[in-house]
Amino acid sequence: MIRWCGFIFWCLFIMTCTHLMATVIWPYTTWEWDVDFLLTKEEVVHLLYYRLAFYAHIFSSCVVLACGLFMFSRVVLAKWSRVHRYVGRLYVLLILALSAPSGLVMAVYANGGFWAQLSFVILTGLWWWFTYMGYVTARLRDFAAHKRWMMRSYALTLSAITLRIAQMILHGYFLFDPVSQYIFVSWGSWTVNLLVIEGFLRWRWRVVPKRVKPIIVGA
Repeated sequence: MIRWCGFIFWCLFIMTCTHLMATVIWPYTTWEWDVDFLLTKEEVVHLLYYRLAFYAHIFSSCVVLACGLFMFSRVVLAKWSRVHRYVGRLYVLLILALSAPSGLVMAVYANGGFWAQLSFVILTGLWWWFTYMGYVTARLRDFAAHKRWMMRSYALTLSAITLRIAQMILHGYFLFDPVSQYIFVSWGSWTVNLLVIEGFLRWRWRVVPKRVKPIIVGA
């Protein structure tokens, strides 16, 4: 019963996050240049490679976010293990080949200047590396390590949500000038997620008896 309640809560959480992301990216399906975020990129929006990176990033990232619905549940792993594997492969492929590389292009031109750009470059590098290590450890059948790497990867996937939540919370508060506020949000959006997941993994390692070697991929 507890497992099913956790599964339902997780599904609702991911569906809410995915809906939020889909709402954000829907206006860009017009393919016009004068839409929301692109209005702030007038110095680079005319560059074809930037536009390709932008659209590849936002649309693939929405799919990647939705993949979390099937990746971290023991219910899914126990009853639909094949779905878990196929969705996991899609998640890895999209991040390694599309979402992270396109995100790196966007990071180089990020608003907020050097410090915001540095934050997003580090974020995309870690995102790619954590996902790659999740793939490698799965191939080696080290499922305990695989689970940890994929949890770190997905924590960074969720940084797209925490960034927007932080922006909404800080909107209207004039504690910082807009540039400083964006720099603060750009770092906080992923470092907080990473600290939370690392804290959870360390806590779980203490709770689980060391003589028991976890072999389950799902959470």
